[in-house]
Amino acid sequence: MERLGFTLRLVGGGVCIASLALLSACASPSKRVEERAADLGFRDVTLQGTSFTHLAYEAGDSRRSTTLHVYVEHDGTPWLFNTVVSEDPTPRNPIALELMARDQGPRLFLGRPCYFEFRHETACNAVLWTDARYSDEVVKSMDAALRSYLSTRSFQRIVFIGYSGGGTIAWLMAERFPETSAVVTVAANLDVDYWTNIHGYSPLTGSLNPALRSPLSSAVRQLHYVGGRDQNVPPSVVHSFAMRHPEARVVQLRDFDHKCCWIQEWPQLLRSAETSAPVAAYAVLD
Repeated sequence: MERLGFTLRLVGGGVCIASLALLSACASPSKRVEERAADLGFRDVTLQGTSFTHLAYEAGDSRRSTTLHVYVEHDGTPWLFNTVVSEDPTPRNPIALELMARDQGPRLFLGRPCYFEFRHETACNAVLWTDARYSDEVVKSMDAALRSYLSTRSFQRIVFIGYSGGGTIAWLMAERFPETSAVVTVAANLDVDYWTNIHGYSPLTGSLNPALRSPLSSAVRQLHYVGGRDQNVPPSVVHSFAMRHPEARVVQLRDFDHKCCWIQEWPQLLRSAETSAPVAAYAVLD
């Protein structure tokens, strides 16, 4: 890696890049997420999964609605470099957290096993955020954590919302909850095998692939957003998934990429997802 006048240091398993002119210590990814969630007024919740503990954040008044929006974050940093596994996969830029901040009503941000401050639990190992990041083991623990949260609340419906790899997890969770009323994904690699192939990545042999799963119930609305300029998850990845799941609806935003401009436009996109799914199975919007 070219240094280009920067200092690279490892901090708590993460990478901190600081200008030589600004050598102040940087917080760990978990700490930055914690601070951002506090700034947004989210309440932290600790939930028990199977063999794992999950960090979660909740917001909104549960008395306002019987529907809960469940947000799942992207894969974070599974790898530091091509052959170096990260010690801390916690996202450096939590997009789903920011999407949730622009939502209204009851909502829950549900962390994955071994992310955030729970990455040192005994059951954790790097396979769970690399090869097996979408595995049955991961999804089962997410399911158990969410079920424990629901056990003390009166929600009747769940809308699963996931960004990037979090959309893959969201879809896999949705098939296991009879309360699921909708799944909304943003830039999600829903055909995992196709996605790894086009990038030349090693196959995620320990992971489940939504494209190869049985269709969701026809009662579950599916809306999958993808950016026309997304080079991480190109539209072809989502289209490959949709070819196997004709009940899914895909909306391509022509000028969006993997990061732009989901956060800014999320209130409008969420309203569209909640009010009515597109009539066509596939739509391209400016």
